[in-house]
Amino acid sequence: MLPPTEMTEIAVRALDSKKARDIKALKTHDITVLADYFIICTASSATHIKTLSDEVEKALKDRGEPPPRVEGYRSGGWVLVDFGCLVIHLFIEELREFYALERLWSDAENVDIKEWIAE
Repeated sequence: MLPPTEMTEIAVRALDSKKARDIKALKTHDITVLADYFIICTASSATHIKTLSDEVEKALKDRGEPPPRVEGYRSGGWVLVDFGCLVIHLFIEELREFYALERLWSDAENVDIKEWIAE
């Protein structure tokens, strides 16, 4: 099993490779038992969300991580991909603004992901 930090890096890189927008990684270890890290990003459509979910699942599976629990495919606008220590929230823009998870988890530490994403 990979360390949560490494899982987060792999996931961010996978999401970035498929053009996820406004990727944010939050270290939540000290403020909740739900996960060590959250990743929040925006997709352009429900189809794009599916592509992002598939890509991050493949990237982590290739590194030995078991398949995640995935919720929200039917709704299409918000999919949650749960790897246990890492939870990834994939949103269309309107729902990301509506739920404002960054505000909800504002006590979480922002992870510097600049080195992990293409400029």
